[in-house]
Amino acid sequence: MPIISSGRSAPLRNKAGEPRVEDNGGGAPIQEPKPALHVALYQPDIPQNTGNVARTCAATHTPLHLIEPLGFHLSDRYLKRAGLDYWPHVLLRVHASLEALRRELYSSRMVYFSAHASRRYYEFPFQPGDCLVFGSETKGLPQEVLDSETDRIVQIPIDRSRVRSLNLATSVGAALFEALRQLACYPEEPVFSCSPGLGDRSEVEECVPSLPPS
Repeated sequence: MPIISSGRSAPLRNKAGEPRVEDNGGGAPIQEPKPALHVALYQPDIPQNTGNVARTCAATHTPLHLIEPLGFHLSDRYLKRAGLDYWPHVLLRVHASLEALRRELYSSRMVYFSAHASRRYYEFPFQPGDCLVFGSETKGLPQEVLDSETDRIVQIPIDRSRVRSLNLATSVGAALFEALRQLACYPEEPVFSCSPGLGDRSEVEECVPSLPPS
């Protein structure tokens, strides 16, 4: 599965056989084709969580966007282990800021997940091209987002008298599959797209290599 970038196609592995993130050379954002959905992690802290999210994204052909600063390096061994050998199938982008993500996914609607929301995620009508945005494990989403994007903030309901929050990877899985379930109701919109058609990228960075034999 190629990454489409600046009018050219590139394999998802680098010369060493490792997964890679592709730069578009500063060209204009690509408008088509587009994936069904995107997932974005805002300043994630725990590499194992991001690795598990990446596995889910690989399984659903969903591009994964990481917003810096990250709490780990993309070469982290725990990140590698959580993603296992699925990294070659992950469509990964790293962004310098939330605003950079918005600029690059200019045609996508941002849907934010927060424990502070009142609307439940399965009551929200997802649309093709939506980007599901999740806050960091320790700090959540920025307060300015919670204050300004109230119509697109949803929560995954749990009994918070017993558990403060769900694991990030669990939350992403629940949200992503609910959105895909809704989109499957529209046969004219394919759930999966083999050509991601992502927009501009803020920085070139190598993804993690596959695990060496133990």
